Amino acid sequence: MTETIGMLGIGIMGSAMAGNLIKAGFAVVGYDPVPAARDRLSDMGGKALSSPKDVAEAAAISFASLPGSAALAEAAASVAGASGSGQILIECSTLPLSAKREAFAVMESAGKILLDCPVSGTGAQAATGDLVILGSGDEQAFKRCGPAFAGMSRRQVYLGRFGTGSIMKYIANHLVTIHNAAAAEAMLLGMKAGIDPGLVYDTLADSAGTSRMFQMRGPLMRDANYDNPTATIRTHLKDLSIISAFAAELGCALPVYSAAEQLYHAGEALGFAARDTASVCAVLEHMNGFDRHSGAGASPVSSSQS
Repeated sequence: MTETIGMLGIGIMGSAMAGNLIKAGFAVVGYDPVPAARDRLSDMGGKALSSPKDVAEAAAISFASLPGSAALAEAAASVAGASGSGQILIECSTLPLSAKREAFAVMESAGKILLDCPVSGTGAQAATGDLVILGSGDEQAFKRCGPAFAGMSRRQVYLGRFGTGSIMKYIANHLVTIHNAAAAEAMLLGMKAGIDPGLVYDTLADSAGTSRMFQMRGPLMRDANYDNPTATIRTHLKDLSIISAFAAELGCALPVYSAAEQLYHAGEALGFAARDTASVCAVLEHMNGFDRHSGAGASPVSSSQS
């Protein structure tokens, strides 16, 4: 018998996860307040329902990929109010721990289970199932969800008590923030020296200095292609505020991260909020007065310097 899996939130990440679950043979039902998102699910072969409560009553296991704390609170209350008991909601979003703990308490009081399982990966990675599940919470419930996890991710890591998954995601996004900015800075440095961005990418993508972010976002920086985002600067800034608050709570200074963070704020100020996070390369070009098309601002290395 085909197992039904629920999906709350059918945006970039949620739709990719739902699509892979459908390909893996699951029946997927879902809800999103945006009509176009519900239509997207239907087009993939899933079934759009009218509310999170309807989803929880149709599926024993549901995923949530939500934009903010208010959406999670609403989803948790709806699932808690659904008929039946023992439903599992797998929360995959990057949100403050306080919001997840409040949702956990609401669901626990109703005999339902909330797992804290953020995913590490971009929208492009989600589309190919190249995600890592950072799982935390009830271990037996996590194991029960194993087949569903396998249908939309390449690796699943169980990290222990509820909330540890979110902490690990903060750390992962801390690295993403720095590596993406470093990739952009390296690309700019090469272009300022008069080297073609394609040559910069081809040479460094398989070098000792490469990173997953350079390999993934380097081609976007090379081509200045930022208008089909798999992660926007606006969304990333939401994550950055969470990481900064968490570090402050711990009294942990993050000087490298703090420097990189400013590039994303600058990107928002320059009108790049809806563009891919790779557009921090364009931010650096602007800061340096560099025009890759005209060559203005370039300082090619002369023969006397070589």
